[in-house]
Amino acid sequence: MSVLFEPYRIGCMEIRNRFVRSATTSYWSDPQGVVRPEIIMLYRGLAEGGIGLIVKGHLYVSDSGKAHTGMAGLSSDLHIPKLRELTDAVHEHGKKIVAQLNHAGYTSRVDRTGPSEYKTERWMARALAADEIHGIVDAFGEAARRAMDAGFDGVQIHGAHGYLVSQFLSSLANSRTDEYGGSLENRMRLLNEVYDEIRARVGGCTPVLLKMNCDDFSPEGFTINDSVRVTEAICRRGLDAIEISGGGLGHQEALRTRARSEDPDLSEANFAGHAVKIRAATKPTPLALVNGIRSRGCMEAIIEKDVADLVSMSRPFIREPDLVRLLKAGQPEAKCISCGDCISGEVFGKMMLRCHVE
Repeated sequence: MSVLFEPYRIGCMEIRNRFVRSATTSYWSDPQGVVRPEIIMLYRGLAEGGIGLIVKGHLYVSDSGKAHTGMAGLSSDLHIPKLRELTDAVHEHGKKIVAQLNHAGYTSRVDRTGPSEYKTERWMARALAADEIHGIVDAFGEAARRAMDAGFDGVQIHGAHGYLVSQFLSSLANSRTDEYGGSLENRMRLLNEVYDEIRARVGGCTPVLLKMNCDDFSPEGFTINDSVRVTEAICRRGLDAIEISGGGLGHQEALRTRARSEDPDLSEANFAGHAVKIRAATKPTPLALVNGIRSRGCMEAIIEKDVADLVSMSRPFIREPDLVRLLKAGQPEAKCISCGDCISGEVFGKMMLRCHVE
C-alpha cells in the first residue's frame, strides 16, 4: 500500500491517511455567520470521499474580523449548533475535522484594523491599540472553546495569506514601535499569545495547528528566513502541526519561483523548496504542504523524500470530493485544471462553492 494511505498521528489525534483538505471557504453562510445546510452537505461529502483530515474553511473569531460576505463565524455561541451538525456529519464517516480560526485585520469588511496604519489606493486601515490586541487574543481563545463545544477535533490558527496574524509578522505591514513591532521576536508576539491562549482553553491533548506562510513573496515583507525562525519557535512552544502555504501583503507573482524545488519529482509543489528549509528547523513536528499538487507521483515524492508528512489540497477537492478514493483505486492525478473559476469575482460570495468546469 502506498504511504499516502497509511494512518498518521498528529498529537493525540490519529487520521486515516496522509491527506488534508486545506481550509477552503464555501462563502455561503448566512448574514450572521451561521453555516447553511448546503455547507453541511459539502463537508459530509468530503468525509465520505476519504480525506483523513478536513480543515473547516476559516471562521471569524470576532465580528469585526469578518473577511468577506458568506464567511462563517465562531464569535458567538449562536454559531455552535449548526457547526455541531457539520462535525457530526464528518464524524459519522470516521474522519477528523479541525476549525481554522481567523481575523481579517486590514481586509475586514467590518473594521479595517491591523498592526499599523495601512493605505492602498482603495482603502485605509487604522492601527490597533494595545488593549484591542489583547481583546483579539481573548477572542481567539473563546473561539477555540466554542470549537470544542461544536465537536471539532482541534483548531488551526490562520497565520497566512495576509490576514491579521500574517500582517503582524510582516515588516511591510507592521511598523509598530511597541512590544508588538520592530524585531521579528516582537512581530511574532501576537502569534505566540494567540497560541498560548488557545492552548490554555483546549488543553494539552487537543491538536493546535498553524497555517503559515513560507514567504509573502514581497520584496520587503515576510521571507523564508523569517518563516524558519517563527516556525522553529512556535514548534518549541508545543504546536502540533504546521501547514505551509504562501502569499501575503505586497505579493508579487514573479517572486513565487524562489519557493520552488529543483527536484523534478516535486515540480508541481510550488512551495517545496522552502518547505525543505522549514522542515529542517521544525522536525519532528508534523508538516503539511499545500499548493499546486495534483499527481499521485508528486504526492508520494513529498512524503518519501521527507519534504512533508501530509499532502494538503484545496481546489482538487472542490472538483473531486472523493479524490482520495479515486487515487487509491488507481487514478493517477486530480482532474482540477487550476482555472480559478471557483474563486472568481463573478461567483465569490454570490453562490455556494463549486467547480465550474463542465
